[in-house]
Amino acid sequence: MQNSFVQGLKFKVSVFLFLISHFSFLIFSSCGQQAFTPKPHGYQRIDFPKKEYVHYENPCHYAMEIPVYSSIERNHYYTAEPCWYNLRFPQFNAILHLSYKPVINRDTLFKFFDDSRTMVYKHIIKADDIVENYLSNEKFHGIFYELNGNTATNAQFYITDSANHFLRGSLYFESRTNGDSIAPVLAFLKKDILHMLNTLEWK
Repeated sequence: MQNSFVQGLKFKVSVFLFLISHFSFLIFSSCGQQAFTPKPHGYQRIDFPKKEYVHYENPCHYAMEIPVYSSIERNHYYTAEPCWYNLRFPQFNAILHLSYKPVINRDTLFKFFDDSRTMVYKHIIKADDIVENYLSNEKFHGIFYELNGNTATNAQFYITDSANHFLRGSLYFESRTNGDSIAPVLAFLKKDILHMLNTLEWK
């Protein structure tokens, strides 16, 4: 009688242990099938405004159409010259520095060329590539530089009529930039800059 009781108890214990081990296996195997996959890194969605422009007359011998979602002001940096202006794009935390210089003679013109090229190519250490796009029409000629990569400035240009006027611009973002994250904004602002240049008139 006692032996049958002991045998029955052993049987129940073994069944209990079997069930525990079986369910434990199922739980761990199902967890293993749902491996954690990190989400890919994304960027904040950007809502671009409708492109609209307004006529702007600068005191320094030029006029152009600028975006309505921008604002222009004198550059108040302590080394700034009288004809240095900042075109701000608050929505994108970006600023286009515009510097106008009168052309006195060919020597000053070539110095402006050299200075502009130096300002661009000092970023070559961080730039993946620098693309030179040549600009030319009946009012001016010049170069639009695209600096690809995580550089401090991603677009610069200069234009001149080779006789009296020289205008240089450089686009900066007022925060740390990543080439991939700002690419859509840069493409958007590039169209604005080219529109400004295409509507430029010397005074």
